[in-house]
Order: sequence, then C-alpha cells, then structure tokens
Amino acid sequence: SVQGFKAACGSPSSRFLQAELELNVHLGGLTFSDPVRYIYNPLEYAWDTHRCYVETYCQPGQKILFLGMNPGPFGMAQTGVPFGEVKSVVDWLKITGEVGHPQNEHPKRRITGLACTQSEVSGARFWGFFRKLCGEPARFFQYCFVHNLCPLIFMSDSGKNLTPPELPAAEREALLRLCDIALCQVVEALNVSMVIGVGRVAEQRARRALSAAGVNVRVEGIMHPSPRNPQANKGWEDVAKAKLEELVASLKICLISR
Repeated sequence: SVQGFKAACGSPSSRFLQAELELNVHLGGLTFSDPVRYIYNPLEYAWDTHRCYVETYCQPGQKILFLGMNPGPFGMAQTGVPFGEVKSVVDWLKITGEVGHPQNEHPKRRITGLACTQSEVSGARFWGFFRKLCGEPARFFQYCFVHNLCPLIFMSDSGKNLTPPELPAAEREALLRLCDIALCQVVEALNVSMVIGVGRVAEQRARRALSAAGVNVRVEGIMHPSPRNPQANKGWEDVAKAKLEELVASLKICLISR
C-alpha cells in the first residue's frame, strides 16, 4: 500500500472519498504566491454534488480511470464533477445537490453551481462523446470512472485561469507531490487496471507517480479536448475514438451501446 496517507476500508466509493478528504487537509497547508490570487476547491464548497457523483458512479469492477489535470472554471468548479459541464452533469449524469461558494470569490468568477449557464467546451466534448458512444451512464461507469489529479483551480488577479504548469515551480511541485500520493491511493482503492490521462500533462504525471510508488497499473493517454488545443478543434471525437478502441479492445470490454 502507498505510504503517506492511511488507506481506508470499505467500498471503493467510501475509500475514494476518504482519500480526497485527506488530500483536502494536506492541501490546506500549502501557500501560493503571485501570479496566484484566488484558489477554489470544489471538493469543499461543491462536496454535496461531488459526493453524489462518486456515490452514484464509483463502483467495484471498474477497469479504467480517466484522469484529468484540475477543474475548469465552468466545469468542475461549478458542479464538483470532473469535466463537469453543467448540461452533461444535470441532463445525462443526473447529479443533484447544493453548491456553495469558495471563501474568497473573484467578482468576475462567481460560482453559480448547477445554475451556471456557461458551457465548458472540454466537458461538453468529453461527456458528449461518451453519451453518444455508451447511450446510458450505467454502461460507461460499469467499466470506467473519471477523476482529476488536482482538485484546486487557480486564478490570477484578473480572474485568468492558471493551470498547475503555470504555477511557480516549487509551489507546483509541493502541490503535485500531495496529489500524486492521493492518486496512488485512489488507483489502489478502485483497483483499476488502466489509467488514461486526458492530455499529456496528466498522463506523464500519472505515469511517474504510479511507477515511483510501485503501483502496478498500465498508464496510457488520450488527447485533451480543450479548445486551446488546435488539434482537438479539428475533430477530437475521431481521435479519441480511434485511440480508445485500441485501448478498450486490450481490456476486452465493450463501451458501445448496441
């Protein structure tokens, strides 16, 4: 078992939530300097909807963990669900619950929760793709779960979203070291056989963290659906589908609804 945080007993979902709560405690001890001015943690103010997602969909027997990097301002930051574009979360995943507010909220980056009207492109692409492929969430979650390496979202003074690679190096490393430990715990709690990093940064981080901790799991990657990625804008679904067909075939599972 991974050293650092105690592994909890119980169902995969309760062990998963326990690892996240412990990570929250450790993250609370970190400090960040310029350009970071605002830090939101949806695992605090959106715990209600996040727990609904985990308790509904995290179950024994899942083989694949899709791993994003950290929340987007109009996705998980609003809903508590990874890649959590509001429409997908409400209409397809049927997530319910109360979403509160971060302690220190940027006036231009208000949290409106499940009432948020702005769509997050990455999340709409990600969940929209699986909705088309699988039909029902039950088929997708029979084999797969989705998680972010880091639960925090960072913003500059102007409200610009700052990704972990844009943070000062020492602060970024302190942050990701804690997230790595929690990732190893989560992978062991879920007992998946493959982690698929969504985007190269998440893939590389997962590969390094899991192999350093001796967690025996295959790590692969798919292209990130971000609108910042010119290739993704040319047809992310086709690229993702081709890559997934190859990975899923090796695990002998079928995601496509008949």
